[in-house]
Amino acid sequence: MELHLPFLSRRPTVAVVRLTGMIGTGGRSSLNDNAVAPAIERAFSRGKPAAVALEINSPGGSPTQSSLIGARIRRLADEKKIPVYAFVEDVAASGGYWIACAGDEIWADTGSVVGSIGVISASFGAHVFLARQGLERRMYTAGKSKTLLDPFEPEKPEDVERLRRILDQMHGAFIEHVKSRRGDRLADDPDIYTGEIWLGAAAQEKGLVDGIGHLEPKMQEIFGDKVRFRRYGLRRGILQRLGAQVLSDGIAVLEERAAYARLGLWP
Repeated sequence: MELHLPFLSRRPTVAVVRLTGMIGTGGRSSLNDNAVAPAIERAFSRGKPAAVALEINSPGGSPTQSSLIGARIRRLADEKKIPVYAFVEDVAASGGYWIACAGDEIWADTGSVVGSIGVISASFGAHVFLARQGLERRMYTAGKSKTLLDPFEPEKPEDVERLRRILDQMHGAFIEHVKSRRGDRLADDPDIYTGEIWLGAAAQEKGLVDGIGHLEPKMQEIFGDKVRFRRYGLRRGILQRLGAQVLSDGIAVLEERAAYARLGLWP
């Protein structure tokens, strides 16, 4: 006779990884593969989770870091055969949406901003200012392409053309990534890939998300009311925990706010 002890029955666990902020190589709140790798690895490896849920709130950033984070999630999901659910909070745009596509399903709030499948490069030109101030810049290079789009030199048409080719290649990779992950769930609409953004319900119509839903109730719907949640996030240094910021983080803060502001949001 089999003895069944209800109090020893295992309750399913969902590992929750929070990914929030700009995606880049450093700064006050940047997401990057090196920073998030420990949390992602623990989420997939600790115990035997029924699923991994991603809490995403990011306006994007570095294409390479977005790709590295997404690839790490998919590699572990495939290796351990664990389903991944992505949940969008305020925004999953550009690189934030790239990471969301690592989920087998993507869920959003009605007010979530989703999309921005495009690539942007921004700079400035200061050569006129220097000339007016009577300043002369002296620069020496080996290799004719080392001064690509130097902000202190007049813009060269050939440099712009080279940059556009690079951006088009990045955009093409982004489009292929989205198509490979979302498949026939995507609407047959070329506007999806123009950098346009949509709110939750409209994003669902385009096939960018699977529906409107929030993390805990959706996971309870799928895994039952007894599901447990184990949360993982980035570990912050002592200066950040005390609220201190170094001077070099000032530009990162401004860039982050500008990225959110382009989407009509404020961090």
